[in-house]
Amino acid sequence: MSCGGSFQAMVADADFLNWVRAIHTGTRFTTSVCTGSLVLGAAGLLKGLTATTHWDAAADLESYGAVYTPERVVRHDRVITSAGVSSGIDMAVRLAALLSDDVTAQAIQLYTEYDPQPPFDSGSVAKASAEVLERARTLG
Repeated sequence: MSCGGSFQAMVADADFLNWVRAIHTGTRFTTSVCTGSLVLGAAGLLKGLTATTHWDAAADLESYGAVYTPERVVRHDRVITSAGVSSGIDMAVRLAALLSDDVTAQAIQLYTEYDPQPPFDSGSVAKASAEVLERARTLG
């Protein structure tokens, strides 16, 4: 489940949430990227679990009964949540390992040249200055 700005309509759609609950019963893994975890939360799949989402949606996630953590990827059995959109790549590599093996996951990581080296060290709330945090909130 990946959302972005469209999650509000999804969490208000009872038919869609019923579908999420129903499909979850047969999935090998149910995953979310960024605010997609809010949909899983609204469907009741994260109640009582530690989960992650975009940092600016942490309170929303907790309103669905999840315990927010700023970790990039969180796994509970077959439910996996990832934080902001870039952490979805971390989750995808981890999921590749779970579905195959570590060597295959590492080969995928290599083939996609996933070797993050961001130009600035402000990719988390813990590292960002107050000025950067304020600007991020105005951009979001």
